[in-house]
Amino acid sequence: MEKILVLDFGGQYNQLIARRVRDLGVFAEIVPYSRITAAEIKERAYSGIIFTGGPNSVYDSSSPHCDRDVLETGIPVLGICYGAQLIAYLCGGEVSGAETSSEYGKTVLRTEKSVITEGVPEESTCWMSHTDYISRVPNGFTAVAHTDKCPCAAMSDGSGKIHAVQFHPEVTHTEYGMKILGNFLFSVCGCAGDWKAESYTSEIIERYCSELNGKNVLLALSGGVDSSVAALLLHRAVGDRLKCVFVDHGLLRKGEADFVENTFQKDLGDSFIRVDASSRFLKRLAGVTEPEKKRRIIGEEFIRVFEEEAKKLGQIDVLAQGTIYPDVIESGKGDSAVIKSHHNVGGLPESIGFTMIAEPLRDLFKDEVRKVGAVLGLPSELVWRQPFPGPGLAVRIIGEITEEKLEILRDADAVFREEITGAEPQHIPDQYFAVLTDSRSVGVMGDARTYGYVIALRAVTTDDFMTAEWTRLPYEVLERASSRITNEVKGVSRVVYDISSKPPATVEWE
Repeated sequence: MEKILVLDFGGQYNQLIARRVRDLGVFAEIVPYSRITAAEIKERAYSGIIFTGGPNSVYDSSSPHCDRDVLETGIPVLGICYGAQLIAYLCGGEVSGAETSSEYGKTVLRTEKSVITEGVPEESTCWMSHTDYISRVPNGFTAVAHTDKCPCAAMSDGSGKIHAVQFHPEVTHTEYGMKILGNFLFSVCGCAGDWKAESYTSEIIERYCSELNGKNVLLALSGGVDSSVAALLLHRAVGDRLKCVFVDHGLLRKGEADFVENTFQKDLGDSFIRVDASSRFLKRLAGVTEPEKKRRIIGEEFIRVFEEEAKKLGQIDVLAQGTIYPDVIESGKGDSAVIKSHHNVGGLPESIGFTMIAEPLRDLFKDEVRKVGAVLGLPSELVWRQPFPGPGLAVRIIGEITEEKLEILRDADAVFREEITGAEPQHIPDQYFAVLTDSRSVGVMGDARTYGYVIALRAVTTDDFMTAEWTRLPYEVLERASSRITNEVKGVSRVVYDISSKPPATVEWE
């Protein structure tokens, strides 16, 4: 299988680069720059390498550098932003920094004809985000694009195998970004572009048929898209040696636990096990306010429940989870910064009572998981379910978690979801939910003063969940939701709407 290595230097768009490459039909995987050598890159037979952006200056002693040997493997390389500057630095060019040369946001790009800019107009819009810039291209390289402030917005070497762009082709604000990435993948790397998430399904099943041969598997089933697809994949691989345990941790949405049981028990029968562990989770979370601590407590408690259930079932060798690629990256695996620990990755305790963890979706993004689910025949109402975090409402309640707060949030969230689903189809966002803030405000009801919680409503539009725009919901939808929540949910005096995009915010509040 042809594949592209996305060499991670700490940039904010690294997941997006890999996602765009996959959009073009080529499998891409992200590896931290310090976790792979030039020899290993050659051994793994990558079709191409993309150096990502990053927040550092190439001249900083602490800045991330790879060996120049990577550029001498014979494998085509594309550097983006910091990655472009690093190529210039490693090849003997000059990188300079000056406030007058910094560029942030949409910028006019002027290109010359080259293999990497083929099909790009002489003038277009690109997305810049840099202070340092390439002030002198290395010997053997030619600048093939510039802006008013940046004399080298793109460059290519004489062999045609090493290219660099100062802007970000992976973001939608760069008009011809996908064309530039496509030029690199197909014209430079010679990729065929025939990878599809759907075709990956059979490979996953075959892999786990072999790896789990003779082993009994316990799957952590939440009823969400990821764990549901993982359940089907593993059921195809191991059959009745799979047991699906659904843990009701007391942090679910209104009616969620019964929905999951009714949906899966009819298909899985005795292989479906529901465990009510709500009291033990809430006891462990009592008094905890720090978001990362909440996640880690929940992650550890999940494992302990699964260990106990495994003992009841006899010999269980493998714990299976619906971990997906963004979970791994955001949890700071490798050298990346921790954005938030996902309960099934960064939240796992060091010691667990299983000999193996199986994560059949670990290499896939959310929309790819949905495609696999459709191929497997998962009902559409499950394939397109609203994403729901493993820690549940714990990361949608700011501050300490109590039974009272859970009831308030469940009711408010149910109202908001009802109003959204009742709206016109073109107004349905990709994810929407309510958050119980840790703020209270003065209100008035029936001529009496109230002092209740502030509910924040959140709705985002996205195609990959790595970046997201806040959804411009119709005012009448927001008005109805606000009116119903303040009138129907006891303890709420005010409703606000979150208009933050990702980045800089994340989709969830904690």
